Amino acid sequence: MSEQLSASWTQPVVGVLGGLGPAATAVFIDLLVRATRAETDQDHIDAIITQHSSTPDRTAAILDPHAPDPGVVLAADARLLQRMGVRVLVMPCNTAHHYVREVENVLDENVRFVSILDETVQAAARMVKPTGRPVAVFATEGNMHAGVYRDALAEEGLDTWAPPRALQNRINTLIYDQVKAGAPVDRGQFEQCIAEAIDAGAGVVVLGCTELSVIHDQHGFRGDTRIVDSLTELALATVRAAGKELSPAFSG
Repeated sequence: MSEQLSASWTQPVVGVLGGLGPAATAVFIDLLVRATRAETDQDHIDAIITQHSSTPDRTAAILDPHAPDPGVVLAADARLLQRMGVRVLVMPCNTAHHYVREVENVLDENVRFVSILDETVQAAARMVKPTGRPVAVFATEGNMHAGVYRDALAEEGLDTWAPPRALQNRINTLIYDQVKAGAPVDRGQFEQCIAEAIDAGAGVVVLGCTELSVIHDQHGFRGDTRIVDSLTELALATVRAAGKELSPAFSG
């Protein structure tokens, strides 16, 4: 495989650290296409995707120090994309952000890393700061255990509303037993989870797992003002970072 892009690639080329999980990466690429203002194929973003589905499980590594380390794999894939000539790098996985330093440490200064965490936290802050209400975070056990969103929200002066155990168990079911397993999604269960968080006082619900973003995109929740979807926020930021305009459907 060549590690040098020809001059026919329109800069900046976007590199996607994908496969974390596979369905979420597929939705992310679809979002990039839909969110880009384009009239021809050539108006779209040039991108290279590593659909590296065999990357070690991020939650398992956070919860078990003896589990395989995904950070090493993510860093190696980032190096590969950098050698191929990408100038914008994205990682459409929230739990993997726990390993973001390993990724950033291998990047040259001419590669811009667009963070799903930073973009999502900023979007949530815009919505809840006027209200003073906390931000509910729906994410994996690993993400919640590591405090990925809790710490980032605290830096913005925002409180996190963490789901109680019974609700977290239902979120886990949506993530692992349904989306990741390729099983039918219980749309009503997802709706009930959102409603419970809002009824408990949360100002907005952050979908801090991209498997939940798959439900958001494919089961009629796009445009729901109770939700900040991390995959959508990353897609919008990626379009801008690539120097493209947002399509009318995403620019409102």
